[in-house]
Amino acid sequence: HISADAAFFAKDLKSIGHVAVYGIHFDSGKAVVKPESKPALDEVAKLLKSDPQLRLWVVGHTDSVGKVDDNLRLAQARAEAVAAELAGAHGVAGNRLRGFGAGPLAPVAENDTEAGRAKNRRVELVRAPN
Repeated sequence: HISADAAFFAKDLKSIGHVAVYGIHFDSGKAVVKPESKPALDEVAKLLKSDPQLRLWVVGHTDSVGKVDDNLRLAQARAEAVAAELAGAHGVAGNRLRGFGAGPLAPVAENDTEAGRAKNRRVELVRAPN
């Protein structure tokens, strides 16, 4: 997959309104952002700092392993954790970010293989209306 890059994020947000961010990591079943997520979060923060008007919906996606309701709750908690991390550690105004959970409802790959499930476990940034 594509490594996190603020310029790439900005291009996709402008052209299609959303962008997948890989490199934000959690332990299985948990919603605590792992320390190795810092490079990806740094790039998201750089994107937000480069465009002070930009508001984002942070959308958590999971694979389809487990119960759908559990995955929806987990995805919501993860999205909110990412928004909180950006607001806390990176100084982004909290009102510019809102977390939502799509869980397993919008896969980008099959869920039959680990490679596919890994692609489905992601955070997407969606341009929110100002």
